[in-house]
Amino acid sequence: MDIREHTEEMEKSVLSPYACCSADSKGRAVHEEPCQVRTVFQRDRDRIIHSKSFRRLKQKTQVFIIPAGDHYRTRLTHTLEVAQIARTVAKALRLNEDLTEAIALGHDLGHTPFGHAGEFALNQVFPGGFRHNEQSLRVVTQLEGGKGLNLTQEVQDGILNHTGPVQPETLEGQVVKISDRVAYINHDIDDAIRGGILNEEDLPRDCISVLGNSYRDRINVMVMDLIQNSWEKPFISMGAVVREAMDRLRQFLFDNVYIGSEAKREEEKACHVLQYLYTFFVENPARLPPEYRSLCETVGVERTVCDYIAGMTDRYAIATFGKLLIPSSFSIPEQVYS
Repeated sequence: MDIREHTEEMEKSVLSPYACCSADSKGRAVHEEPCQVRTVFQRDRDRIIHSKSFRRLKQKTQVFIIPAGDHYRTRLTHTLEVAQIARTVAKALRLNEDLTEAIALGHDLGHTPFGHAGEFALNQVFPGGFRHNEQSLRVVTQLEGGKGLNLTQEVQDGILNHTGPVQPETLEGQVVKISDRVAYINHDIDDAIRGGILNEEDLPRDCISVLGNSYRDRINVMVMDLIQNSWEKPFISMGAVVREAMDRLRQFLFDNVYIGSEAKREEEKACHVLQYLYTFFVENPARLPPEYRSLCETVGVERTVCDYIAGMTDRYAIATFGKLLIPSSFSIPEQVYS
């Protein structure tokens, strides 16, 4: 018996009957020989971590667009916080931690530069509409490395359904879906306070009385409630009291941070940058990088341009915009001076 087989046997004896065991995976679109050491979900996690799309998350906005400080969250640090929370919950519920982590690490790979402002901008101009969860699935099935990552069906399902009305098929995917919300509600409050957008005293008292007075306390209450209400059940959910308090706190963020606050003052410019780039490259597909020019032949120009822009980091989008729109200085040959 090799190491992978031993791990698969151990999962069957240790994990909850509601967990998704690695040996029971529905598999990949393209068959691969099993690894002697890693389970299928371990391989998925590793492929995501080693992907270029994952590395680019460090230069993509979470809430604050290109913040001056070093401690604001980016899309990458958000992803790591989601993975940490989700893995804690999965371990407590005896679910498959590797599957949970793979979904969490891959859930935002398709996010645009400039966060949800970029998603809104592309959704306005791309005829098919743009949703970052669908783009994340597109990244792992087709775009990364020119052919996708050939991930298991369970990880793909969790990535696609981490947001929206459809529940993931696995409990591990459901854990990530709720952990995503737990993470961004709490770290966006933390960043908004750091940025002077909010004070602790501004937070709604009815929510704080349930969830706690500090960042640490609120995460702890939400995670513990999630574990207690999901224990030995075929679904993942919070209790009504904590869930309602969390939902009210989320709405408070929309009303005071996500829409119309000082944190969002640059969003109109960000939208203009992405929409200009979209229009330019649709009209000038020959200016796309070679790998994207070849993609035009199979999926069309508009889809290709949308893929190209969605994959950009904040600073690459700004640099590309500047290169196309801002004139460069004229360099005078040295012999003119002689």
